[in-house]
Amino acid sequence: MFGAATQKWLSETFATATPVQTRAWKQIDAGHHTLMLAPTGSGKTLAAFLSCIDRLHHRDPAGPAGVRVIYVSPLKALAYDIERNLRLPLEGIARVAQQIGEKLMPVRVSVRTGDTSAADRRRMLRDPGEILITTPESLYLMLGGKARELLRHVETVIVDEIHALAPGKRGAHLALTLERLAELCDPARASGPQRIGLSATQKPLDEVARFLGGSREVSIVDASEKPRLAQTIEEQIQLQLEKTKLEKELELAGALQRIFL
Repeated sequence: MFGAATQKWLSETFATATPVQTRAWKQIDAGHHTLMLAPTGSGKTLAAFLSCIDRLHHRDPAGPAGVRVIYVSPLKALAYDIERNLRLPLEGIARVAQQIGEKLMPVRVSVRTGDTSAADRRRMLRDPGEILITTPESLYLMLGGKARELLRHVETVIVDEIHALAPGKRGAHLALTLERLAELCDPARASGPQRIGLSATQKPLDEVARFLGGSREVSIVDASEKPRLAQTIEEQIQLQLEKTKLEKELELAGALQRIFL
């Protein structure tokens, strides 16, 4: 599923893959549009990015320049957090590749939000990173401006916190933007770039999947857990049942003692 350096870094860094990672990687590797539901801290962001990073490391050196992966966040602060968090796998995989002698294509990250300076925007036009971290509004503006050509070869779009976007006007706006992006990109892929949605609290899943994919089929990876409160209530009920059963058994034992003694 992954190249040698990626696989070695993964096994050295984590004891085992989480349930959402194991299930999502199969869907993503097969090229399916994928919606992931999993608790915070379950590794779903790495599940979305690692396959993309591995593909970028092994891309054709003669291929066109430009953005290949877009990460869309509804929050600018989250976008900058992701940019920092991506350094761990990017630097780690590069280090392992050097150790084992595997040659990898470089993978760089660009950020475009409303806070991005004019100088940084011009710099990105000249030399864009392969991964773009942005917001729905900034992506819309890029599709309508000079940066449009940077997006022509996008292969994957990751939409984080999708539950915060789906119900409102920002979601409708993003849905339109994703369709515009699909029309711009490689016509050989009829369904456009692969779409990956992430959230810890998205319900109902089938409706969110329709939002993510539009008319496209979306694979749902539901690795959610029951809320702790629900588990506590169930545990309390079970304990009460066991207590009642024990009380009845003790009562019966006492009655038998009175009869036979």
